This record gives sequence, structure tokens and C-alpha cells, in this order.
Amino acid sequence: MQKFFLTFVLTFFLFSFDSLAQSPSISQAYENDVKIRKTGMAILGAWAVGNMITGAIGRSQTTGQTAYFHEMNLIWNVVNLGIAGAGYYFTSTGDIPETASALLNDQMSFQKILLFNAGLDLAYIASGFYLMERAKNTTNKPERLKGYGKSVILQGSFLFVFDIILHTIHSK
Repeated sequence: MQKFFLTFVLTFFLFSFDSLAQSPSISQAYENDVKIRKTGMAILGAWAVGNMITGAIGRSQTTGQTAYFHEMNLIWNVVNLGIAGAGYYFTSTGDIPETASALLNDQMSFQKILLFNAGLDLAYIASGFYLMERAKNTTNKPERLKGYGKSVILQGSFLFVFDIILHTIHSK
């Protein structure tokens, strides 16, 4: 039994040191982290620009709830573009953490932010459904509520999938 335990402990330590030798340096891990974040912000920015363009064109060429749908897509994505731009900028200008612990803390904080955002995204989706339901019981521009509701559901759904995928990629 003691031989088995000793063999297990030695094997564990050998594999541990082997994995340490293969693990990336702090600067390599930081570069990977920055690459993931920049790619995420570029995707968010591209989504925003595409929605702003189609939103502006759609708003000018349609009426009723469809026009309001495009209007909200345009408005919503002005904010998304700002977030993407700021996120890209601050990711690009960050300093390399001096210790693995500092890098890990930063990565864990980012992952927590993504999960918090995913929760907000679900609230956006629920709000969109609320707006659509409210449109059924009002005489004050129900087409606006329905169009805005559909847009908020779309935007919240995209952001939810985006945040979950980015969290999954980043956590690996």
C-alpha cells in the first residue's frame, strides 16, 4: 500500500513538473488573453456596425413596427460600438502582469464580468418580451413597443450567445 502511495505521489509530481515545463510563460499567457479579448471586441464592433448600417437604412425605408425595430437596432448598437471600442482600446493599452497570480486574477475578473453580462442579457430578452406583451394592451404607439421589443430580444439574444462563447473560450 505504501509503495502504491509513493508511486502515485511521485507520478503526480513528475506529471506536475512536466506540465509546468509545457505551460506558457506569463507574457505568452497574457498575449493569448489579449488576443481573445481583442477578437471578441472586434466581433462585437462588427455586429454593431452592421446593425447600425442596416438599422439606418431599414428605419428610412420602412414604417410601423419594422421601422421601430430598425430604429432600436441602430440606437442599441451605438452603445455596443462604444463598448467594443473602449474594450479594444483598454485591452491594447494594458500592462503585462508581473506575476501569474495577477494575470489569473485579471482573467477571473473578466470571466465574472462576462457571466454578469450574460445575466443582464437574459434581463434584456425578458424586457423585450414585456414590451411586446405591453404593446397588446396600449393605444399609445403599440407598433413602437412591438418593434422595440423584437429588437431588444434580438440584441439580448446575440449578446447572451456572445458572452457565453467568449467566457467559454476565455476560460480555457
